[in-house]
This record gives sequence, structure tokens and C-alpha cells, in this order.
Amino acid sequence: MSPRLLLLLLACFIFSACEKSGPKPLRVGMDMSYPPFEMRDTKGEPAGVSVDLARALGEHLKRKVELENMPFSGLVVALQTGRIDVIISSMTATEEGGRNVEFSDPYVRTGLCLLVGAKGDVNGIADLDTDGKKIAVVRGTTGQHWAKANLKKAALLDLEKETACVLEVTQGKADAFIYDQMSTLRNWQANPDTTRAMLKPFREEAWAVAMRKGDIAMKAHVNAFLAEYRAGGGFRRLGDKWLKDQRETFAKLGVPFVF
Repeated sequence: MSPRLLLLLLACFIFSACEKSGPKPLRVGMDMSYPPFEMRDTKGEPAGVSVDLARALGEHLKRKVELENMPFSGLVVALQTGRIDVIISSMTATEEGGRNVEFSDPYVRTGLCLLVGAKGDVNGIADLDTDGKKIAVVRGTTGQHWAKANLKKAALLDLEKETACVLEVTQGKADAFIYDQMSTLRNWQANPDTTRAMLKPFREEAWAVAMRKGDIAMKAHVNAFLAEYRAGGGFRRLGDKWLKDQRETFAKLGVPFVF
């Protein structure tokens, strides 16, 4: 067999193998402890707003989606080390975070607000920066970062999970829990006798998809997808499917909805 023919056969084999294998899966990182955005359904399968959004992004990119569940505090490291390709996990786009990752255009408007004890004397964020006050925050969130930077007198309870923070408030061990509006509403509805929700945000924020720093090509693809998805009614459908009751409650309270 001539060298030229051998090279031709080898090239055909490589092309056939690549064609058969297809593009690499899109590995999406999220913390599935944050319903209704990132969670597991009654069968233990990934579900929620971010799961649907991730799968729609995969369809747009023509790549199979692999979901990686991990603690929120470990997502950026997983992205930087190449374990995952993007983060879709209700992540707030901040200037500080932008030094470590590339953020897409925002896709959710939200803000930090308060879940407080039903019988407590807290009526706003100004009441918390006082000696003796205890504030629960989830590790690695903007609530934690904001509280550390702005509340100098109160004691911070730095916890790993949202459920642990809520428990601190319901049991009267914490005066407040700083978190986003959607979760605060849900936790208040689940604990109406022991908590109160102050849903008007004291700090406005936006969520975005995160990619590796310098991955401008992926950022362009994700931004194109988000624009197309919004124009096609994708976010409206997500709201109808996962957030209908919350949207109606926000409207009654006169608070702008996230989408």
C-alpha cells in the first residue's frame, strides 16, 4: 500500500470517528438545592428553571447537556479547572466575580431582601447592624459578601445551605436571613407562623451565565442564545411553568417580577 493511500485511509478513519462521536457534551454546573430554579423532582431527576434553560442552551449549541451537581461555593473552581464548561445556577453577576469568570448578559432581575422572625423587631436592613443581632447567610453568595462588607456590628452565621439558614430564623436563633426575593418568598410561604418576608430589595442584582475567563466565543454564543430565547417567549414559558404563583404574589405586592 502506497504512503499516499495509507494517509488517505487514515484521514477518512479520523473524520468518520469525529463525525460519529459528535461535539463534546456541554457540562453545566449548578447547585440543585435551590427550588424552583435548581432542584430534583420527586423521582430524583434534575428539574427547575435553570435545568430547562441549560437544556435549551444545549439544543441551541447542538451539544448534549451533562448536569454537574455541586455546592454553590465550589462552582467557580470547577469552572476554572475545566470540570464544567458553564455555570447556570442563579449566579449573581458582580464586578468582583467578573475578575474570575466571564458573565453573559443578565437573564433575571432580582435583589437581596430579608426573611425575619415573625415576632422580631426587625423592620428593615437598617435594624440589623446592631450589637446582639444575628444574621444567617449562605456561604459564597452575594448576601454573605454584602453582609461582611456592610454590617459591622451584627454577628454573621455563615452556613453552607439555604435550609440551614431558614431553620435558624424559624427557631429564633437568627434575627434575619439575607437572600434573594424568590427564595425568601418561598421560605416565608413555607413558614408563615414563624417568619415574615420583606421582599422589596435593599440591593438590586441580576443573574447571568458564567463561563471561563477569556472564553469570548462561548460568551458570544450564550448571549445570542439568551436574546433568541427571550424573543421567542422562552422566559415567559419558564415563568408559566415554574413561577406562576410567585409572579401573581409579586404582582399583588407591587414588586417587579424577575423575568
